[in-house]
Amino acid sequence: MRILYIHQYFNTPQKSGGTRSYDLASQFVTNGHQVTLITATRQKFDLPNKKRWQIINIDGIEVHALRNDYSNKMSALRRIISFLEFTAFSSIHILKLKADVILATSTPLSVAIPALIKKWLHKTPFIFEVRDIWPEAPIALGIIKGKMAIKTSCWFEQYIYKNAAAIVALSTDMKTSIIKRCKQVPEITVIPNISEVNRFESARNSNSIKNLPSKKIVLYAGSVAMVNNIEYVVKLAEVLLPMDSSIVFHIYSTGKGNRFEAVKSMAIEKGLMGVNFFLKDAVSKNELTGIYRECSAGSSFVANIPALWANSANKFFDTLAAGKPIIINHEGWQAEEIRKHNIGFVLDSNEDNLERTAKDFADYLNNKALLILQGQNAYNLAKEKYSLTIAVANYEKIFKKIIKPGKENPVTGRIHTPAT
Repeated sequence: MRILYIHQYFNTPQKSGGTRSYDLASQFVTNGHQVTLITATRQKFDLPNKKRWQIINIDGIEVHALRNDYSNKMSALRRIISFLEFTAFSSIHILKLKADVILATSTPLSVAIPALIKKWLHKTPFIFEVRDIWPEAPIALGIIKGKMAIKTSCWFEQYIYKNAAAIVALSTDMKTSIIKRCKQVPEITVIPNISEVNRFESARNSNSIKNLPSKKIVLYAGSVAMVNNIEYVVKLAEVLLPMDSSIVFHIYSTGKGNRFEAVKSMAIEKGLMGVNFFLKDAVSKNELTGIYRECSAGSSFVANIPALWANSANKFFDTLAAGKPIIINHEGWQAEEIRKHNIGFVLDSNEDNLERTAKDFADYLNNKALLILQGQNAYNLAKEKYSLTIAVANYEKIFKKIIKPGKENPVTGRIHTPAT
């Protein structure tokens, strides 16, 4: 089968950031499929020349990379221009490529436009993968404002779902939100983010938890942007310092998000920087596995907005794969998983309760036996429920429903034969 994969922010394990698309695409190749991936460079690839489109092979994946800069530090207008550039050029480029099925993964929602054009002109069915609830989340954050902008965004979201052959949501809460807000949606399959246990093998069985009298490191590896609310971590660190100075937070900032400088200034002002709060540059996913060896727990944080609780953050699943307890500061499906499977600690997001929360958290991190148990539980859950093998198997089921080898595709009207 020829799979055309559209992901504007594609990463490899040699770079910082999530690697879901790389992990899925490389396994699709292993399974015998031909995978062509359309992405933007964002200065993340070593390219052979200065042409607009670069074609490189990454572990069997044919990657078509558009020269298109993007950063969370850009102004809102510059980011919109970046989205539009990628949409326009990829919509033209995609028509030159052959495919049996398209997999378009958000965000932004605009990645669906090339898929829609390919469907209109070449009758190629597409799967739309929902990584974040857009536009619900940016509306809740106040990024999308005005009745017309909100109405247009919601209409476009529903139009995408209506035209997709299938929808993949990264959490049960995302699926519930889509069904609640949208009409005429196709079948929705929940395929959460991936715990790549093989990649994090070196991080397990470390001595960091067993040596608890020394520093107890809480690791956060992700963006420092408005949605992540790392200011909450600074405030928690401030309250914790006189209680237990051995508890420290290591923040590895992916791409230096739009709140990086504000968080840095806040930590310096409170006298925490380099004491129990450390703000560091991003590292590659491969380097991150070694860093997990030294931590007592991993973490994931979001702003105290219910619309954000449906997230399926890489940080959550990387922590499970590393066999470490996971710390979050919100409710939702991840909080339910933590409590059900005893794999971590849910902080109270209400900052009015920070003193009590800090005390309970300090007691928790000093319970060595519990941390060891939760780490093992986390690893077991990663293998049994969130492994790459399971995610790929679920995608293969969707492919077979859309396109059956040797039979006429009801969407395209073409006879499909497996890729060779």
